[in-house]
Amino acid sequence: MKKIFLLIAIATASTSIAQIKMPAPSPTQTITQEFGLGKIELSYSRPSIKGRELFKEGSELAPLNNVWRTGANSATTLKFTDEVMIGGTTLKSGKYGLLTIPGKKEWIVIISKDTTVNQASSYKIENDVVRVTIEPVKLKENVEMFTMQFANIAAETCELHMTWGSVQVAVPISTNIKDRVRAQVEKALAADAVQANTYNTAANFYYEFDKDYNKALVNITKAVEGNKEAYWMLLLKARIEKALGDKVSAKASAQKCIDIATGKNADYVTFANELIKSL
Repeated sequence: MKKIFLLIAIATASTSIAQIKMPAPSPTQTITQEFGLGKIELSYSRPSIKGRELFKEGSELAPLNNVWRTGANSATTLKFTDEVMIGGTTLKSGKYGLLTIPGKKEWIVIISKDTTVNQASSYKIENDVVRVTIEPVKLKENVEMFTMQFANIAAETCELHMTWGSVQVAVPISTNIKDRVRAQVEKALAADAVQANTYNTAANFYYEFDKDYNKALVNITKAVEGNKEAYWMLLLKARIEKALGDKVSAKASAQKCIDIATGKNADYVTFANELIKSL
């Protein structure tokens, strides 16, 4: 009987030990970033320096001139839901591996068809889809934990920043949405019945992307005619008129925006007042 109790105690102790959970030393992070007409999903693990050397010849962490999985643990991956361009190469939607070769004066950033490379020995150059050389930037302060993030995000461009220690590398990413959005705009405007919001969206496109201010003005005028209480449309109209050099009309549209937005949206009142001051 004593032996039975002893076996039960050992089994219970073993189960307790198995259930102990510790924080991951290199926690995994997944980032989803809306970009263009799609999204980019980045998945990587984040090692910390912990007093070790990195980016040096033979260093324990990310040694120079060696293929690095650009993180820790599993392979680092990028998933695109729409076409993008990196280093002059178009990448179709899909999932890719991200690798780098750190150097003193330049880094080689690699986008690979292989999404499983978690060590240098598994890397095969024939799987490269993109190879781009980027000059690293020296930072004033050290970053302890390896960090990647999307920055400087615009409609058709963004950057993937890799930061660790005193080094930062920015990978430019671009996409082409103008042609596809223009086709959508033209199709929507050709409909039998066009709503005010459609005219407003078209005006936004011609103003922000095509820089065709005359087309923008035609569409925003129709939008305002269809919704005379839309102060946000009046502010866009004022901006377009300013871009065309028509300060008198821009001031009048901005003032109408203020009159309607007062008591409804303080931000638009501020925006319109700032526009008037800039004329």
